Formats: sequence, structure tokens, C-alpha cells
Amino acid sequence: MRKMESTGRRFARGIAAILLPTLVAACVRYDGGPVALSSFALPAPADVVDDARVALGRKLFFDVRLSGANTMSCASCHQPDRGFEDGRPVAVGSGGRAGKRATPTLLGIGASPRLMWDGRVASLEAQALMPIANPLEMDQDLEALLTELAADPGMRGAFASAFPAQPKVSRRSIALALAAYQRTIAPRPTRFDSFVAGKGSALSGAEQRGFALFTGKAGCVRCHSGPLLTDGRLHDIGLPDTGQGLRFKTPTLRGIAGRAPYMHDGSLPTLAAAIAHYADHPARRRGVPAATPLHPGERADLLAFLRAL
Repeated sequence: MRKMESTGRRFARGIAAILLPTLVAACVRYDGGPVALSSFALPAPADVVDDARVALGRKLFFDVRLSGANTMSCASCHQPDRGFEDGRPVAVGSGGRAGKRATPTLLGIGASPRLMWDGRVASLEAQALMPIANPLEMDQDLEALLTELAADPGMRGAFASAFPAQPKVSRRSIALALAAYQRTIAPRPTRFDSFVAGKGSALSGAEQRGFALFTGKAGCVRCHSGPLLTDGRLHDIGLPDTGQGLRFKTPTLRGIAGRAPYMHDGSLPTLAAAIAHYADHPARRRGVPAATPLHPGERADLLAFLRAL
């Protein structure tokens, strides 16, 4: 746990720490016009406000007491070294119970206008307690959690520092602290950002050709636009109907190479498979974008670009 917390602490600091006010334009809707290279630029990193509330939220995020069996924390599924995902097709909760959807990344989550794969939650504060109480996830009784945390002198002090006007451990303060920490979770700049900043040699020839496909023929930019490479909206992309709905939120593509498998149901094991889906899939339903045929060289170039993000 100490190792995971250290990774989370590094993630919240330095150049990768971009707070919500800086990312108001991070989810951008593509309007069909020419794509400006500058539209992909990450905002200048903000100073990290590592105040008591963020520190408490970080501590809670890595605390196994948030689960009923005291065996898993938020970071058990949202693993910093895996892009705040877990590498599974679907999440596995307390007691080994399989969930219904893949663990979504938290990279840049503070800028998202809607949360969860189906976009049903509007704020991090509203979402924070849901996985804790969900029997398929952390399966914790919230009142029991309050009692357990309040019995810990260190935690009582941390809550008092974070919420001096209302120091009592409460559902509200847990949600606020977790949301404050999650807003510091941001993608690390990559060679693509150097390219966007004007260093043409930062991307190889194949990667640059892939970027041209991404913003052109392949049409990826229709949904994956802006600094976080997402429009934050819900789309039906033609996956089989498994009874969970058809429209799901566009995920960020930041750090995408390290976040397999892909899609809300983890049904596509590799980036090559994801590219093949968009290039080859039949338009099963009205409104699903038509497939965009790509020859093997184009697929290889697009894959090279995605790996550079």
C-alpha cells in the first residue's frame, strides 16, 4: 500500500498536476471544421495546492477500510501505474465479485462534465460514495465506515485539519475529500505534447502519419478532441447490445497504450482490435458511424500515434 500511495502522491504533484479550473476546455466538441494543432495542448500546469483536504482524499483513496472486508481500496481498481484502471475486462469487487463494466480511468476526471460509463452522475462529490456502498464493488456499510474512521485518532486529526468548521467524520466530508484528491489526477505530458508545442521531431514519421489519419480520414477526432482527447459525450459506436445500454461516454485517450483492454465492457483486448472495430464493424443500428476502411499500413500508423499519447 505504501508503494501505491507513493505513486499516487507523485501523480498529484509536479507537471502532471492540473486542477479543474485549468481544464475547463479539456473536453472539446469537434465542430467538423479544420483541426488546430493548438486545440490539443494541455493547459499550463497549475501549482499544486496540496492542502489538507487533498491530502485527506489521497489517504482515503488508498485506505482499505473503505471496503466492507477491509481488503480493497479505491486504488485496487483505479491503479496509478495502470492509468488509474485495473487491466481487467470488467471490475472485480470485494469478495471477487465481478462487476458489469470495465473500471474507467480517472485521468483528467475533474474536467469531465459527466461521470460513469453511462454519464448518469454529474459530479465527483455525488459519485464518491457510490462504489463504497455498492455490493458489487467495495460493499461497505457507510455508517460502519464512519465509526471505523472516527475511532482512528490519526484520521480524526486529518478530518479536523481538512474541515476545521465541521471536523466530525461524515459522509459529506469523505465525499468532498475524495473528490478534491481526484481533481488532481491528470495525465502526464508526452512526446505528443512536445509535438503540439512545435517540436516536429518529437513524433516519428509513422506517428505523424497516424495523427493525420486521426484528424482526417479515420475521423477519430470527431469524438476524441481537445487536450484530453475526448468530447465528454455519450455515443453508440456499434458494439453488440449486451443489455447495458448502447451509448457510452467517450474516454480520454491520454495514456491509452497502457490501459488495455478497451471499451466499457473490456471486449477489445488491444489497440489494434479497437482500430479494427472502427475500420471494419457493420453499422448495426441507426446512428452508428459507418466503418472507415483502412489498409494495413494506415492501421499501423494510427496504432503508432495512439501509443505516443
